[in-house]
Amino acid sequence: MAQDKPLREGVSPETDELASTLMGAALDLLAAGEPFEVLLAVQDGAGAVSSLEFEDDGPEACLDGARERVRASEGAVRYAIAYEGAVEVEGGGYSDAVLLEFGERGYRAYSAYSLVDGKGTGDRFTWTDPAPAGEMEPLL
Repeated sequence: MAQDKPLREGVSPETDELASTLMGAALDLLAAGEPFEVLLAVQDGAGAVSSLEFEDDGPEACLDGARERVRASEGAVRYAIAYEGAVEVEGGGYSDAVLLEFGERGYRAYSAYSLVDGKGTGDRFTWTDPAPAGEMEPLL
């Protein structure tokens, strides 16, 4: 997406709250053993949040659908997308994770991940604090 001016770095408190809330919802679903493909939260300038779940296609198609929904959302100011995946860990191999993409109009977009273990085990489900995973192409 072409930008008139340079994108701001960092994350606004509103985007941080939206992304944290969506990550929490994803972790709650995994703890309960409820599968999901892709979760999306989009917030408009008035603060109204629309939440959607993409699940009727494969993981990549669902993720593409969520990203396209953000691009097509009129009035969208910020967004967060959460999905299950795997992250390469130190020492080789991969661990289950929740991946998060988030951004805001006029800002750079970022991704993060939280390693998870014990899906469907309720109180025995564990996760790590979110770790940065890099910059993403802004969707707004």
